Amino acid sequence: MKVVIFAGGLGTRISEETDTRPKPMVEIGGKPILWHIMKIYNHYGFSDFIICLGYKGYVIKEYFMNYFLHNSDIKIDLEKNSMEILGTKSEAFKVTLLDTGTHTKTAGRLKQVEKYIDEDDFMLTYGDGVADINLHKLLAFHKQHKKIATVTAVQLDARFGGMEINSQSNVVSFREKGKDEGKWINAGFFVLNSSVFDYLKGDMTNVMWEDAPLEKLTSGNQLAAYKHYGFWKCMDALRDKLELEALWQNGQAKWQIW
Repeated sequence: MKVVIFAGGLGTRISEETDTRPKPMVEIGGKPILWHIMKIYNHYGFSDFIICLGYKGYVIKEYFMNYFLHNSDIKIDLEKNSMEILGTKSEAFKVTLLDTGTHTKTAGRLKQVEKYIDEDDFMLTYGDGVADINLHKLLAFHKQHKKIATVTAVQLDARFGGMEINSQSNVVSFREKGKDEGKWINAGFFVLNSSVFDYLKGDMTNVMWEDAPLEKLTSGNQLAAYKHYGFWKCMDALRDKLELEALWQNGQAKWQIW
């Protein structure tokens, strides 16, 4: 089953890191977050990737073009101009790198993938979010509900704690930060049936996948939500990058399921 990854956005909210590289190439623990996402999928046996490139896509191309050598022990004979691979720690990834336009919105990027999809179902996610999600359970949920699209839903951690105060201005309960239990959000990690391309007709260049296509799927009762109660984190801003890096360095990276 193929895995499509959106990796073409400008990453303006983390511009401290994205002036010279696309956001999916921002590193956590010395590896691009894109690599972390691919390792999650590969752990469950999904290793055939289609990466939708846009902003500074050449950086991602160069990374994968040189990936094998960078992860191999090599012996170079300069006199004979020869090279020998002594051993490799490379991954069993198959990667299709698809230029989808620097300013193309996500629906337009997804539409361009259609000609590379040759199965009934495929997966889709964003190039900036990691989770300890069980992808086999997600896929089983999708097949059970028989909808065109399944989205993974998560509850955000509340940014601040809460207090309950009575009429005498006394604090009667104090609650530290927890889950925002009243709100579920789109966490990516989609499973889609190939008929989803029927919702991407016409010029999708300036259309967000999260707008008209998902709204039409919803109104047609064709969007199911798989509730994920475990770890999920989106690298939206520099603060998020620093939090992910701290988790990795402290051995608390719950998304490292491989």
